[in-house]
Amino acid sequence: MVMIDARRGALTEVSSPMLAVGLHKGEGLPQELEQATASILSNGDFSGKEGETALVYAPEGLATPRLLLVGLGERASFTLEKLRRASATVAQRARALKLDEAAFTLPAPEGSGIHEAAEAAAEGSALGLYRFDRYKTNAESRELKIFTLISDDAEAATAGAETGAKVAAAGLLARDLANEPSNTATPEYLAERAHEIAGRYGMEVSVLDRAGIEAEGMVGLATVGRSAQNEPRFIVLEHRKGPRDAAPVILVGKAVTFDSGGISIKPSVGMGDMKYDMSGGAAVLGAMEAVGALKLPLNVVALVPATENLPGGDAFKPGDVLTLHSGKTVEIVTTDAEGRLILADALSYARRYEPEAVIDCATLTGACHVALGDHASGLLGNDDALIVEVRAAGDASGERAWPLPLFEEYTDQTKGETADLKNSGGRFGGALTAGAFLKEFADYSWAHLDIAGTAYNGKSKNAYTPKGASGTPARLLVEFLRARAEDREGAI
Repeated sequence: MVMIDARRGALTEVSSPMLAVGLHKGEGLPQELEQATASILSNGDFSGKEGETALVYAPEGLATPRLLLVGLGERASFTLEKLRRASATVAQRARALKLDEAAFTLPAPEGSGIHEAAEAAAEGSALGLYRFDRYKTNAESRELKIFTLISDDAEAATAGAETGAKVAAAGLLARDLANEPSNTATPEYLAERAHEIAGRYGMEVSVLDRAGIEAEGMVGLATVGRSAQNEPRFIVLEHRKGPRDAAPVILVGKAVTFDSGGISIKPSVGMGDMKYDMSGGAAVLGAMEAVGALKLPLNVVALVPATENLPGGDAFKPGDVLTLHSGKTVEIVTTDAEGRLILADALSYARRYEPEAVIDCATLTGACHVALGDHASGLLGNDDALIVEVRAAGDASGERAWPLPLFEEYTDQTKGETADLKNSGGRFGGALTAGAFLKEFADYSWAHLDIAGTAYNGKSKNAYTPKGASGTPARLLVEFLRARAEDREGAI
């Protein structure tokens, strides 16, 4: 991972191999740069439009051999999210030029301080440099090593950059886990990664194997994973840095490490993307990486039900009735609605902690992808105040979430004919009936994030979100937890 630092210095004295300076649309550059950029601006080759760049070699009057102009767009609409993208653009351009170092004069959006701006810039640069090429034998090995933020307040910028790098690490780990092929990222593999996180930060970890899952009564998880050679795992990771008697916040992540649909098998087209069906679990483990690195003064518990969903002679079938961990019975309509079965067991398991709040995240329904596209996760829950908190965390992190309803009519669609519930409410309102199903297992403050449209992308989404796994909503979860910690302890 690139090292991100900050320092103070006059632009004319920055000797980095490349200096990047942001320009708002319709505004001029600092006076010391006017001579070096006069021809570009006067010829209309650069206007400051968002995402626009122009590279000047041997700029007159500067110590740097390269000056990169970066468009920031209109000043009034410049946000921390747009700063993340601008910073990613700078880092990517430096790497493309095969540079070891680059510097970026830190622009702060109106209403934001230097710490916040540096945090966003650090996130953007680290996330923007991400690539998953470990299985390519001719992969490019050259990486940007140092990314320096230039600011008048180097102390605040340094602190912000350190925080931003730790938050970015959550998204980077989530991307790595989700991008791994399913023959590598098995349930056991995820359990091993959880042990590594626990070891780094002194967390408690426990993992149930198939026998333990069955003994615990997690029939949904045991049944979905019954026909897979790679046995299921139930991962529990606990960060205990809050008051001893304080109720924990619980993060639950669906981790179906490969989803064929089971007996209700999916079409072959696009099935390779089903390695991403563990993105919720990946995001939760990524969030716990940042929770540990930031030493958040909270009690946080991660629950990750991990399994494959494959056909076989021992596979569960449409028409089966299961008695889940909570005691509720569920009629199987389709084996391709398996995620809600393993989440139901995890949500029921969470009750023993008497949690302060529970957030689950899952690539749960194609219906949510249809409804919201790939620009926002679906957000449902039983606590309006919690919904507001989660949505605010999404806005702040750039991993937006949009509230969807849970009317009683959607619950009615999930009522079973031969059991308490059925695992599909039909074609219409699929994201909502899935949420209504999960609500039946959450008798505490609970929110659900359907990330089917946001967890992975068929093409690069923006400057810091590449093709493949996005890491969503790892940074949203971290932002949510940081906000809760700040409410109690002051700024983290």
